[in-house]
Amino acid sequence: MFDQNIPAQRWMRIIPVAFLMYTIAFIDRNNIAFGFAGMQKDLGFAATASGLAAGIFFFGYLFLQVPGAWLAETWSAKRFITLSLLVWGVVSMATAFAQSLTELLIIRFVLGVVEGGVSPATMILLTKWFPLSERSRANALWYLCIPAASMITGPVSGWILTHYDWRMLFLLEGAPAVIWAIIWWFVIDDSPATAKWISPEERDYLETTIRAEKKAIKAETPSIRQVLHNRNVVILLVLFCFLQVGFYGYGLWLPTIVKALSTSSNIQQVGWITAIPWGCAMIGSVLMAMRADKTRDYRAWIAGPILMAALFLTLSVLAGPQRPVLAITALSICLGFMYCYPVFWTAMTAFVADEVLAVAMGTINAIGNLGGFFGPFLVGFLIDRTGSVYAGEVLLIVFIVISGLFALQLRNRPAPAVEAPARARPAE
Repeated sequence: MFDQNIPAQRWMRIIPVAFLMYTIAFIDRNNIAFGFAGMQKDLGFAATASGLAAGIFFFGYLFLQVPGAWLAETWSAKRFITLSLLVWGVVSMATAFAQSLTELLIIRFVLGVVEGGVSPATMILLTKWFPLSERSRANALWYLCIPAASMITGPVSGWILTHYDWRMLFLLEGAPAVIWAIIWWFVIDDSPATAKWISPEERDYLETTIRAEKKAIKAETPSIRQVLHNRNVVILLVLFCFLQVGFYGYGLWLPTIVKALSTSSNIQQVGWITAIPWGCAMIGSVLMAMRADKTRDYRAWIAGPILMAALFLTLSVLAGPQRPVLAITALSICLGFMYCYPVFWTAMTAFVADEVLAVAMGTINAIGNLGGFFGPFLVGFLIDRTGSVYAGEVLLIVFIVISGLFALQLRNRPAPAVEAPARARPAE
């Protein structure tokens, strides 16, 4: 099926470095979930304010979505992400010096601003290196960084908090971004055309195949106005908003939910337990991406997993603390299904022309990530109101179901016809 004579160096060069870069980003974004207890005590606020502190990140996240994608397309993803790494590392470490809720909110907002353009810039970078026939798998391998970061964050943050405090948590976990900026600068190239390490055969394969795909997609979506009137794009935007409420409401309150289900566990044990759902997410995302690449049935591999996630989150709520093993198992399987983001973004790159992809992707990521604010905030509000995490989980179930129902409205389309000299071997 694949021409073994064409090297596939990009899989070992681009993916691991991008993976570790965004792993660091997600640790810096989500470690606040483990700092809640100490921060509430030292800075004097309750669960609603904790949800606000977690969620305000996503208001800052709006500002560089479109500019970040545009700069990656027209200037340099390599340069833009290097600068972002340096600045967000410093800002993340600055969280350790917050002396009030107001200062914490300002720092979290600024962190969202400086990190906001990194995700769309990375996705633009991947479109330069991986054709559509490989892109779901490339996105999936890169997107493993989020569950991987969350698996790391739990045990490591639990250990730090056991021996130190929340201020040391932010200092120690913010520093790697600054270090990784140097590695990113020397290893990453913006495209095959500028890379000295790639073989002529692989460069020719990529340039020929991706050029043909761009030409086919451009014929269907030649302008941003047509993109915004594209039925699939609008549906993807709406379902992404609702899915983000569920995903970030789940992720940022997961330690609190686990503690409620396993009341005898200490902070270190909670950290280890929270790694289990993210392990399921890693497995699920790869399996779903493999099937999506093979079938190109994006509707099935977005809608089906989202609705299954809602089902298993419901089972977890019904099991409750009376059956903690069953509840945590269902909670873990839920995330294994919910983490269908690699297929989601591949669908987007398959539907939108390269000339307007940066703006379309940045716009969807910006608007959709407002769900990242409302999810943590609403769950925190309901915890304060009811004294229980379960009302928040029920709310998340509703939003996830709505997202799945919108996904069912997607319409698959034939894959663009392209002629390439040969196919390169994907990652083993």
